[in-house]
Amino acid sequence: MNENSKKLTKNQRIVLEFVQKSNRPVKAYSILNNVNKRGIKAPPQVYRALEKLIKIGEIHKIESQNAFVACNSKCVEPHGTIFSICKSCDQIDEISDKKLYKYLSEVRDMNGLKLSGYNLELFGTCKTCDQKHLQNTNQ
Repeated sequence: MNENSKKLTKNQRIVLEFVQKSNRPVKAYSILNNVNKRGIKAPPQVYRALEKLIKIGEIHKIESQNAFVACNSKCVEPHGTIFSICKSCDQIDEISDKKLYKYLSEVRDMNGLKLSGYNLELFGTCKTCDQKHLQNTNQ
């Protein structure tokens, strides 16, 4: 939990706790359905909490799934996230590669735009799914 987390509202704390306990990315309406007994009753309450939690770096949005995951606290760059996503099992891992972050911090587009943030999602097959595929092929 970072320094900003100490200033969270009740709703932000509830949403953060739920996302942190989830083993998989969670969608906003799933969050709402699971925390409504704790006082969060409407989608705007969830979305406001999510917006703040993203802003302070406690959670990240997986754009391709329109879902949210807790930051694994290994973030190299607070406004840049890189995820590996298994196409078979949807396992998501946050990539912490200082060389890659350094490279991206120096990237400029044709107009000289310097990146101030990014959310990259890289897709492939995890080791476990790859081994399962090899076993099924060899049978």
